[in-house]
Amino acid sequence: MGNRTHTEVSVARQSPQRPDADEPELDETDASAAADEVEVDRPAADRTLWDEVRIDPVEIALPAGTGFTLRAYRTARELTPTDVAERDEDDPFLARRQVVETEEDEEVVILDEEFAALSAEKDDEDEEKDGGRAGGPRRGKTGDAEAETDDDEVDEDEAEDDAGDEEVPVFLSHKGRLLLFKTPESLVTFIRSGAPNDLSQLDSWNELSERLEPADIAPLDEDTYELDLVVENLRGGHDAWDPALLIEAGEIARDLSYALRLPAVLDMLSAGSSLDDLDEALRASVNGGIGGFLGRRRLKKIGAQTASLGWRTIVGKISAVVDWRD
Repeated sequence: MGNRTHTEVSVARQSPQRPDADEPELDETDASAAADEVEVDRPAADRTLWDEVRIDPVEIALPAGTGFTLRAYRTARELTPTDVAERDEDDPFLARRQVVETEEDEEVVILDEEFAALSAEKDDEDEEKDGGRAGGPRRGKTGDAEAETDDDEVDEDEAEDDAGDEEVPVFLSHKGRLLLFKTPESLVTFIRSGAPNDLSQLDSWNELSERLEPADIAPLDEDTYELDLVVENLRGGHDAWDPALLIEAGEIARDLSYALRLPAVLDMLSAGSSLDDLDEALRASVNGGIGGFLGRRRLKKIGAQTASLGWRTIVGKISAVVDWRD
């Protein structure tokens, strides 16, 4: 994540005393150079273990604090989804849900009234631009409809097979709650304890449990996420938006919502949603040339209020399913 970090390296200053005659006194420039040298000479964390077990340490900052956890990617057919039965019984957002029954007994869930209202206004504007066109091509003969139905069934079977081969995220979680640890030591202690969790189903879990040490918990920059800064950054307006911060927040939010089974968050970030439009515009804006220019123009058309309200809901729902461990 660039140069942003929650832990800053400090250099101890010498006590104010007269230096020895044969030792030159360091001025501020020399001290700064010495600090840089310490930073350069520090050996990088050994990634051998993580590469072998195909699991990575992750650091996530939320409004309530910063914690460490683990994440892996496996094919969907290899994983048993986390059990959310107990979590849903205590969901603090249930009272705010509005469930609408459709003719096909499907459920449409709206989780944040303010964001839903703003998104509805955007959808109305999009429909007006499309000239009111809706629906797909009309079917002709009954036989054609039946043939298309059979083709649809075959396509669905193929889609299920493809979905099973797709790599999906899984976190150190249990019963639909993300386990976040405030220190590397507490994370390692939990892993060695043999306590139940969703990562224990992986074939490399036992090896990780036997070999892991606190010093190994050193997430890479790309595995460090600052969800605590997203809403405030969006409220600052278009000129203050940090593309790297917001893009990475979208990546971890999608991973968490899939792994922890938060369908409402997935829907808010799904293709065609206002927050997905924001994500695409941000990605385009960081590119050079005409693509970057068009991306920045698209960003100007995205409402800061809609974006901040949507992300406030997402961060709140993720925070609600975190189990903090000391």
